[in-house]
Amino acid sequence: MTAITNLLDLEPSALTQWCNELGEKPFRARQLQRWIHQFGASEFDAMTDLAKSLREKLHGRACVSAPPIMADHLSTDGTRKWLFDVGVGDAVETVFIPDDGRGTLCVSTQAGCAVNCRFCSTGKQGFSRNLAVGEIIGQLWTAEFMLRRSQSIPAGPKGERQITNVVMMGMGEPLLNYGPTVAALRLMLDDHSYGLSRRRVTLSTSGVVPMMDKLSQDCPVALAVSLHAPNDALRDDLVPLNKKYPLAELMRACQRYLEFAPRDFITFEYCMLDGVNDSDAHARELIALVRDVPCKFNLIPFNPFPESGLKRSANPRIKAFSQVLMDAGIITTIRKTRGDDIDAACGQLAGEIQDRTRVQERTQKLAEYQKKYGKDFGRIVEIDG
Repeated sequence: MTAITNLLDLEPSALTQWCNELGEKPFRARQLQRWIHQFGASEFDAMTDLAKSLREKLHGRACVSAPPIMADHLSTDGTRKWLFDVGVGDAVETVFIPDDGRGTLCVSTQAGCAVNCRFCSTGKQGFSRNLAVGEIIGQLWTAEFMLRRSQSIPAGPKGERQITNVVMMGMGEPLLNYGPTVAALRLMLDDHSYGLSRRRVTLSTSGVVPMMDKLSQDCPVALAVSLHAPNDALRDDLVPLNKKYPLAELMRACQRYLEFAPRDFITFEYCMLDGVNDSDAHARELIALVRDVPCKFNLIPFNPFPESGLKRSANPRIKAFSQVLMDAGIITTIRKTRGDDIDAACGQLAGEIQDRTRVQERTQKLAEYQKKYGKDFGRIVEIDG
Protein backbone atom coordinates (compact mmCIF):
# COMPACT_ATOMS: atom_id res chain seq x y z
CA MET A 1 0.00 0.00 0.00
CA THR A 2 1.15 3.55 -0.74
CA ALA A 3 1.91 5.55 2.39
CA ILE A 4 -0.26 8.61 2.92
CA THR A 5 1.81 11.82 2.91
CA ASN A 6 0.68 14.65 5.15
CA LEU A 7 1.34 17.71 2.98
CA LEU A 8 1.72 19.87 6.12
CA ASP A 9 4.94 17.94 6.71
CA LEU A 10 6.53 19.20 3.49
CA GLU A 11 8.47 22.47 3.29
CA PRO A 12 8.49 24.19 -0.16
CA SER A 13 11.45 22.31 -1.65
CA ALA A 14 10.19 18.98 -0.32
CA LEU A 15 6.71 19.60 -1.74
CA THR A 16 8.22 20.43 -5.13
CA GLN A 17 10.21 17.19 -5.05
CA TRP A 18 7.13 15.21 -4.00
CA CYS A 19 5.11 16.66 -6.89
CA ASN A 20 7.96 15.84 -9.26
CA GLU A 21 7.76 12.22 -8.16
CA LEU A 22 4.07 12.31 -9.12
CA GLY A 23 5.07 13.54 -12.57
CA GLU A 24 3.87 17.10 -11.87
CA LYS A 25 5.62 20.38 -12.64
CA PRO A 26 6.94 22.74 -9.91
CA PHE A 27 4.10 25.23 -10.32
CA ARG A 28 1.69 22.56 -9.07
CA ALA A 29 3.57 22.53 -5.76
CA ARG A 30 3.14 26.29 -5.49
CA GLN A 31 -0.58 25.92 -6.18
CA LEU A 32 -0.88 23.32 -3.45
CA GLN A 33 1.02 25.53 -1.03
CA ARG A 34 -1.32 28.44 -1.65
CA TRP A 35 -4.44 26.33 -1.23
CA ILE A 36 -3.20 24.80 2.01
CA HIS A 37 -1.43 27.70 3.71
CA GLN A 38 -3.21 30.76 2.29
CA PHE A 39 -6.74 29.41 1.93
CA GLY A 40 -6.67 26.82 4.73
CA ALA A 41 -7.96 24.11 2.39
CA SER A 42 -7.76 20.49 3.47
CA GLU A 43 -10.02 18.90 0.83
CA PHE A 44 -8.43 18.40 -2.58
CA ASP A 45 -11.73 18.69 -4.48
CA ALA A 46 -11.99 22.26 -3.16
CA MET A 47 -8.71 23.16 -4.90
CA THR A 48 -10.53 24.14 -8.06
CA ASP A 49 -7.62 25.28 -10.23
CA LEU A 50 -5.75 21.99 -9.84
CA ALA A 51 -6.01 19.67 -12.80
CA LYS A 52 -8.53 16.88 -12.28
CA SER A 53 -5.78 14.35 -12.95
CA LEU A 54 -3.71 15.79 -10.09
CA ARG A 55 -6.65 15.79 -7.70
CA GLU A 56 -7.17 12.12 -8.52
CA LYS A 57 -3.50 11.41 -7.78
CA LEU A 58 -3.75 13.21 -4.45
CA HIS A 59 -6.68 11.11 -3.28
CA GLY A 60 -5.26 8.07 -1.54
CA ARG A 61 -1.70 9.43 -1.61
CA ALA A 62 -1.90 12.61 0.46
CA CYS A 63 -3.81 14.42 3.18
CA VAL A 64 -3.75 17.76 4.98
CA SER A 65 -3.91 16.90 8.65
CA ALA A 66 -3.12 19.14 11.62
CA PRO A 67 -3.16 17.86 15.21
CA PRO A 68 -6.73 17.77 16.57
CA ILE A 69 -7.78 20.29 19.21
CA MET A 70 -8.44 18.89 22.67
CA ALA A 71 -9.26 22.20 24.37
CA ASP A 72 -9.72 25.86 23.43
CA HIS A 73 -9.54 28.51 26.16
CA LEU A 74 -10.13 32.26 25.91
CA SER A 75 -8.69 34.63 28.53
CA THR A 76 -10.43 37.74 29.79
CA ASP A 77 -7.64 39.78 28.13
CA GLY A 78 -8.27 38.20 24.70
CA THR A 79 -5.41 35.71 24.85
CA ARG A 80 -6.42 32.34 23.42
CA LYS A 81 -4.83 28.96 24.16
CA TRP A 82 -5.28 25.71 22.31
CA LEU A 83 -4.35 22.25 23.55
CA PHE A 84 -3.40 20.03 20.59
CA ASP A 85 -3.42 16.24 20.68
CA VAL A 86 -0.15 15.01 19.16
CA GLY A 87 -0.85 11.36 19.87
CA VAL A 88 0.37 8.56 22.12
CA GLY A 89 -0.83 10.36 25.22
CA ASP A 90 0.89 13.67 24.49
CA ALA A 91 -0.63 17.13 24.07
CA VAL A 92 1.03 20.50 23.43
CA GLU A 93 -0.13 24.07 23.92
CA THR A 94 -0.20 27.05 21.56
CA VAL A 95 -1.05 30.62 22.52
CA PHE A 96 -2.38 33.56 20.48
CA ILE A 97 -1.80 37.05 21.92
CA PRO A 98 -3.63 39.99 20.28
CA ASP A 99 -2.12 43.39 20.98
CA ASP A 100 -2.34 46.84 19.34
CA GLY A 101 -3.05 45.83 15.77
CA ARG A 102 -0.89 42.74 15.67
CA GLY A 103 -1.37 39.12 16.60
CA THR A 104 1.43 36.95 17.95
CA LEU A 105 1.30 33.17 17.98
CA CYS A 106 3.49 31.28 20.45
CA VAL A 107 4.29 27.88 18.92
CA SER A 108 5.53 24.64 20.53
CA THR A 109 8.25 22.47 18.93
CA GLN A 110 8.48 19.53 21.33
CA ALA A 111 6.20 17.48 23.54
CA GLY A 112 7.79 18.43 26.82
CA CYS A 113 11.34 19.71 27.18
CA ALA A 114 14.62 18.10 28.23
CA VAL A 115 16.38 21.36 29.21
CA ASN A 116 14.50 21.48 32.54
CA CYS A 117 14.95 25.14 33.49
CA ARG A 118 13.92 25.66 37.12
CA PHE A 119 11.39 28.39 36.40
CA CYS A 120 9.56 26.66 33.51
CA SER A 121 6.64 24.32 34.12
CA THR A 122 7.12 22.62 30.73
CA GLY A 123 10.45 21.19 31.82
CA LYS A 124 8.91 19.80 34.99
CA GLN A 125 6.69 17.60 32.81
CA GLY A 126 9.73 15.83 31.39
CA PHE A 127 10.37 15.16 27.71
CA SER A 128 8.50 12.82 25.39
CA ARG A 129 9.43 13.53 21.76
CA ASN A 130 10.10 16.03 19.01
CA LEU A 131 7.18 17.32 16.95
CA ALA A 132 7.01 16.70 13.22
CA VAL A 133 6.88 19.56 10.72
CA GLY A 134 3.12 19.18 10.29
CA GLU A 135 2.61 19.26 14.05
CA ILE A 136 4.54 22.54 14.29
CA ILE A 137 3.16 24.35 11.23
CA GLY A 138 -0.24 22.78 11.96
CA GLN A 139 -0.50 25.00 15.03
CA LEU A 140 -0.16 28.11 12.85
CA TRP A 141 -2.43 26.68 10.13
CA THR A 142 -5.18 25.86 12.62
CA ALA A 143 -4.92 29.09 14.60
CA GLU A 144 -4.86 31.41 11.57
CA PHE A 145 -7.94 29.97 9.93
CA MET A 146 -9.90 29.46 13.14
CA LEU A 147 -9.29 33.12 13.99
CA ARG A 148 -10.37 34.20 10.52
CA ARG A 149 -13.57 32.19 10.74
CA SER A 150 -14.36 33.65 14.15
CA GLN A 151 -14.06 37.15 12.64
CA SER A 152 -15.84 36.20 9.35
CA ILE A 153 -12.65 37.10 7.44
CA PRO A 154 -12.25 35.30 4.11
CA ALA A 155 -9.37 32.92 3.56
CA GLY A 156 -6.77 33.69 0.93
CA PRO A 157 -3.96 36.23 0.52
CA LYS A 158 -6.41 39.15 0.31
CA GLY A 159 -8.01 38.28 3.64
CA GLU A 160 -6.77 40.21 6.63
CA ARG A 161 -4.03 38.20 8.30
CA GLN A 162 -4.77 37.47 11.95
CA ILE A 163 -1.32 36.23 12.89
CA THR A 164 1.32 38.81 12.05
CA ASN A 165 4.13 37.50 14.25
CA VAL A 166 5.27 34.03 15.30
CA VAL A 167 7.48 33.26 18.27
CA MET A 168 8.98 29.81 18.72
CA MET A 169 8.67 30.17 22.49
CA GLY A 170 6.14 27.50 23.34
CA MET A 171 6.86 24.06 24.76
CA GLY A 172 10.31 22.67 24.03
CA GLU A 173 13.74 23.85 22.92
CA PRO A 174 13.42 24.55 19.16
CA LEU A 175 17.10 23.98 18.38
CA LEU A 176 16.96 20.48 19.86
CA ASN A 177 14.36 19.66 17.19
CA TYR A 178 16.34 21.36 14.47
CA GLY A 179 15.22 19.81 11.16
CA PRO A 180 11.43 20.03 11.63
CA THR A 181 11.74 23.48 13.23
CA VAL A 182 13.69 24.90 10.28
CA ALA A 183 11.30 23.29 7.79
CA ALA A 184 8.38 24.94 9.60
CA LEU A 185 10.22 28.29 9.59
CA ARG A 186 10.71 28.06 5.83
CA LEU A 187 6.98 27.54 5.37
CA MET A 188 6.23 30.56 7.56
CA LEU A 189 8.56 32.73 5.46
CA ASP A 190 7.63 31.47 2.00
CA ASP A 191 5.57 33.87 -0.12
CA HIS A 192 3.34 31.04 -1.33
CA SER A 193 2.53 30.10 2.26
CA TYR A 194 2.37 32.69 5.07
CA GLY A 195 4.86 35.23 3.70
CA LEU A 196 6.03 36.38 7.12
CA SER A 197 9.07 38.62 7.37
CA ARG A 198 12.18 37.19 9.02
CA ARG A 199 11.95 40.12 11.43
CA ARG A 200 8.47 38.97 12.51
CA VAL A 201 9.48 35.38 13.25
CA THR A 202 11.48 34.88 16.45
CA LEU A 203 13.12 31.72 17.65
CA SER A 204 13.87 31.46 21.36
CA THR A 205 16.70 29.24 22.55
CA SER A 206 18.24 28.46 25.91
CA GLY A 207 21.62 28.53 24.19
CA VAL A 208 22.33 25.47 22.02
CA VAL A 209 25.46 27.04 20.57
CA PRO A 210 26.24 24.70 17.62
CA MET A 211 22.66 24.89 16.39
CA MET A 212 22.64 28.70 16.71
CA ASP A 213 25.56 28.75 14.29
CA LYS A 214 23.78 26.34 11.95
CA LEU A 215 20.57 28.37 12.04
CA SER A 216 22.48 31.51 11.06
CA GLN A 217 23.41 29.76 7.81
CA ASP A 218 20.23 27.79 7.10
CA CYS A 219 17.37 30.11 8.06
CA PRO A 220 18.31 33.20 10.09
CA VAL A 221 15.29 34.68 11.83
CA ALA A 222 15.10 37.03 14.79
CA LEU A 223 16.75 35.43 17.81
CA ALA A 224 15.84 35.52 21.49
CA VAL A 225 18.12 33.93 24.07
CA SER A 226 16.80 32.75 27.44
CA LEU A 227 19.52 34.23 29.64
CA HIS A 228 18.06 34.54 33.17
CA ALA A 229 21.40 34.89 34.99
CA PRO A 230 24.49 37.10 34.74
CA ASN A 231 27.09 34.51 35.76
CA ASP A 232 27.79 30.82 35.18
CA ALA A 233 27.28 29.69 38.77
CA LEU A 234 23.71 31.00 38.91
CA ARG A 235 22.86 30.05 35.33
CA ASP A 236 24.10 26.49 35.90
CA ASP A 237 21.38 26.23 38.55
CA LEU A 238 18.60 27.94 36.60
CA VAL A 239 19.39 26.72 33.08
CA PRO A 240 21.25 23.37 33.26
CA LEU A 241 22.28 23.60 29.59
CA ASN A 242 24.72 26.31 30.67
CA LYS A 243 27.04 23.60 32.00
CA LYS A 244 27.57 22.50 28.40
CA TYR A 245 27.55 25.93 26.76
CA PRO A 246 28.69 28.51 29.36
CA LEU A 247 28.04 32.22 29.09
CA ALA A 248 31.31 33.27 27.41
CA GLU A 249 30.70 30.72 24.66
CA LEU A 250 27.06 31.78 24.37
CA MET A 251 27.98 35.47 24.02
CA ARG A 252 30.42 34.65 21.21
CA ALA A 253 27.69 32.65 19.46
CA CYS A 254 25.35 35.66 19.72
CA GLN A 255 27.98 37.88 18.11
CA ARG A 256 28.40 35.42 15.25
CA TYR A 257 24.63 35.14 14.73
CA LEU A 258 24.25 38.91 14.39
CA GLU A 259 26.30 38.84 11.19
CA PHE A 260 23.36 37.07 9.51
CA ALA A 261 20.34 38.08 11.61
CA PRO A 262 17.45 40.13 10.17
CA ARG A 263 17.65 42.41 13.20
CA ASP A 264 20.75 44.17 14.46
CA PHE A 265 20.29 43.01 18.05
CA ILE A 266 19.71 39.90 20.13
CA THR A 267 16.80 39.84 22.55
CA PHE A 268 17.78 38.50 25.95
CA GLU A 269 14.89 37.08 27.95
CA TYR A 270 15.29 37.36 31.69
CA CYS A 271 12.82 35.82 34.14
CA MET A 272 12.63 37.91 37.31
CA LEU A 273 12.96 35.66 40.37
CA ASP A 274 12.60 37.15 43.82
CA GLY A 275 15.88 37.12 45.72
CA VAL A 276 17.55 34.92 43.11
CA ASN A 277 18.60 37.01 40.11
CA ASP A 278 16.94 40.39 40.59
CA SER A 279 19.36 42.61 42.54
CA ASP A 280 21.03 45.76 41.23
CA ALA A 281 24.32 43.86 41.49
CA HIS A 282 22.94 41.21 39.12
CA ALA A 283 21.90 43.97 36.71
CA ARG A 284 25.41 45.45 36.76
CA GLU A 285 26.86 41.98 36.08
CA LEU A 286 24.56 41.70 33.07
CA ILE A 287 25.79 45.03 31.71
CA ALA A 288 29.36 43.76 31.83
CA LEU A 289 28.37 40.39 30.33
CA VAL A 290 26.66 41.79 27.22
CA ARG A 291 28.90 44.79 26.60
CA ASP A 292 30.05 43.42 23.23
CA VAL A 293 26.64 42.12 22.09
CA PRO A 294 24.12 44.61 20.64
CA CYS A 295 20.98 43.64 22.49
CA LYS A 296 17.75 44.49 24.23
CA PHE A 297 16.38 42.92 27.40
CA ASN A 298 12.89 41.57 27.90
CA LEU A 299 12.25 41.23 31.63
CA ILE A 300 9.62 38.57 32.36
CA PRO A 301 7.72 38.56 35.65
CA PHE A 302 7.87 34.96 36.84
CA ASN A 303 4.61 33.02 36.72
CA PRO A 304 4.77 30.79 39.80
CA PHE A 305 3.91 27.10 39.88
CA PRO A 306 4.22 24.85 42.96
CA GLU A 307 7.10 22.62 41.82
CA SER A 308 9.49 25.50 41.21
CA GLY A 309 9.96 26.71 44.77
CA LEU A 310 10.47 30.20 43.31
CA LYS A 311 8.65 33.51 43.69
CA ARG A 312 8.00 36.44 41.36
CA SER A 313 10.03 39.59 41.94
CA ALA A 314 7.95 42.49 43.23
CA ASN A 315 7.02 45.10 40.63
CA PRO A 316 9.13 47.88 42.24
CA ARG A 317 12.17 45.55 42.18
CA ILE A 318 11.59 44.75 38.49
CA LYS A 319 11.33 48.45 37.67
CA ALA A 320 14.51 49.26 39.62
CA PHE A 321 16.35 46.42 37.85
CA SER A 322 15.12 47.71 34.51
CA GLN A 323 16.31 51.23 35.34
CA VAL A 324 19.87 50.04 36.00
CA LEU A 325 19.97 48.46 32.54
CA MET A 326 18.41 51.50 30.85
CA ASP A 327 20.81 53.87 32.59
CA ALA A 328 23.58 51.88 30.91
CA GLY A 329 21.97 52.51 27.52
CA ILE A 330 20.38 49.07 27.07
CA ILE A 331 16.84 49.03 25.68
CA THR A 332 14.76 47.20 28.27
CA THR A 333 11.10 46.21 28.31
CA ILE A 334 8.98 44.51 30.94
CA ARG A 335 6.74 41.87 29.43
CA LYS A 336 3.04 42.20 30.11
CA THR A 337 1.55 39.23 31.89
CA ARG A 338 -1.07 37.90 29.49
CA GLY A 339 -3.39 34.92 29.75
CA ASP A 340 -2.41 33.90 33.27
CA ASP A 341 -6.06 33.12 34.10
CA ILE A 342 -5.91 30.27 31.57
CA ASP A 343 -2.27 29.28 32.35
CA ALA A 344 -1.15 30.72 29.02
CA ALA A 345 1.49 33.11 30.34
CA CYS A 346 5.23 32.75 29.80
CA GLY A 347 6.61 29.66 31.52
CA GLN A 348 3.17 28.20 32.27
CA LEU A 349 2.73 25.97 29.22
CA ALA A 350 2.71 22.39 30.42
CA GLY A 351 0.39 20.47 28.11
CA GLU A 352 -0.03 16.78 28.85
CA ILE A 353 3.24 14.91 28.50
CA GLN A 354 4.11 11.25 28.95
CA ASP A 355 7.59 11.49 30.51
CA ARG A 356 9.14 8.65 28.52
CA THR A 357 12.68 9.82 29.29
CA ARG A 358 11.88 9.66 33.04
CA VAL A 359 13.24 13.15 33.68
CA GLN A 360 11.02 13.65 36.71
CA GLU A 361 11.86 10.24 38.16
CA ARG A 362 15.60 10.71 37.71
CA THR A 363 15.55 14.27 39.07
CA GLN A 364 13.69 13.11 42.17
CA LYS A 365 16.14 10.24 42.66
CA LEU A 366 19.14 12.60 42.47
CA ALA A 367 17.53 14.97 44.96
CA GLU A 368 16.95 12.07 47.37
CA TYR A 369 20.57 10.95 47.02
CA GLN A 370 21.86 14.46 47.62
CA LYS A 371 19.76 14.82 50.77
CA LYS A 372 20.78 11.39 52.08
CA TYR A 373 24.51 11.40 51.31
CA GLY A 374 25.42 15.10 51.51
CA LYS A 375 29.07 15.70 50.67
CA ASP A 376 29.47 12.14 49.34
CA PHE A 377 26.70 12.78 46.77
CA GLY A 378 29.04 12.93 43.75
CA ARG A 379 30.76 9.63 44.59
CA ILE A 380 27.46 7.86 45.22
CA VAL A 381 25.97 9.02 41.91
CA GLU A 382 29.08 7.90 40.07
CA ILE A 383 28.87 4.41 41.63
CA ASP A 384 25.09 4.06 41.17
CA GLY A 385 25.06 5.48 37.63
